[in-house]
Amino acid sequence: MKLLLTSAGITNKSIINELSELLNKPFKETKLTFITTAANVEPGGKEWLIKDLKNCLDLNLKELDIVDIAAISKDRWLPRLEKADVLLFGGGNAYYLMQWLIKSGLKELLPAMLEHKIYVGISAGSMVTTTDFYPTLNHDVGLYNEEVISEDEIKLGLGIVKFHVIPHLNSAIFPKVRIPNIAEFANKTTDTIYAIDDNSAVRVLDNIVSVISEGEWKKLN
Repeated sequence: MKLLLTSAGITNKSIINELSELLNKPFKETKLTFITTAANVEPGGKEWLIKDLKNCLDLNLKELDIVDIAAISKDRWLPRLEKADVLLFGGGNAYYLMQWLIKSGLKELLPAMLEHKIYVGISAGSMVTTTDFYPTLNHDVGLYNEEVISEDEIKLGLGIVKFHVIPHLNSAIFPKVRIPNIAEFANKTTDTIYAIDDNSAVRVLDNIVSVISEGEWKKLN
């Protein structure tokens, strides 16, 4: 299984090189599907989403598709995901994304898909890969104060990895995402936590975890 879990996407040369190594083929032969669903319920401007898409466009891929699993039926999105080499789950609201991963049926399909595809996460798309992302978002400090969109109050994640990813370390947009606050959360769990800034990513290759970074990151527990 190959995963590249980022805070802000394909933001620098090191992350680009890592994705290239995971692919083991040129970008010009690569098909990437960007799942934008997590952004649906985010208010305000979407400049950040446009920037994430532009970073993908700059790779000069063979094909860059955009899919919203909340907007179209399974018989329409499934063939488009199946033909992709890379499935990129964008940022936004982690609860909403997880709700639709379950409701659409994609959660059950992902393990088999990821036997021959690469999973790339951006922010919420990275956070939902863990077993339980609820504590990350809603512990006492409240790093993100993310609104629970799902009527079912989805808390459990995909369970693909056994650690937590906390994106946007030291970001001006998220002033609580700082090491002292993250340490408070770390003291209440035995789970491993990777706090990463927007120039960092956590790579998982056949259960071996490493960090790719041109910025700041910290592993706790």
